[in-house]
Amino acid sequence: MKALLALAGTAALAAATAHADCTYPAAPTSLPDGRTATLEEMLAGQKSIKEYQSAINEYVACIDKDLEDSIAKAGDSLKPQQKTDMQKMEAQKHNAAVDQAQAVADRFNEQVKIYKQRSADKK
Repeated sequence: MKALLALAGTAALAAATAHADCTYPAAPTSLPDGRTATLEEMLAGQKSIKEYQSAINEYVACIDKDLEDSIAKAGDSLKPQQKTDMQKMEAQKHNAAVDQAQAVADRFNEQVKIYKQRSADKK
């Protein structure tokens, strides 16, 4: 019976976390091609990357706060293993979001290098 109650408690906490208003931001759908892009296109790409990184930061802050709120709301009824599981899940989401943002930024930075090399070759 206790195991069933613990399982139900964990499921309820996970459901509360899953229903938070934290929306994972979509990555920019396209990045400028450094081989052919104009300066304006590169600047627009930079702007979209900055907006995406800002959205990722907001998402990460949201899931961090959601975890804190869920733990506080559960109070003493939260078992140590449940808390650890919740923290692990949040850490995975957090790290995945940061890794995704870094991968997008790395792809854009590669295009910036190509653009700069192309511009230097024209001189």
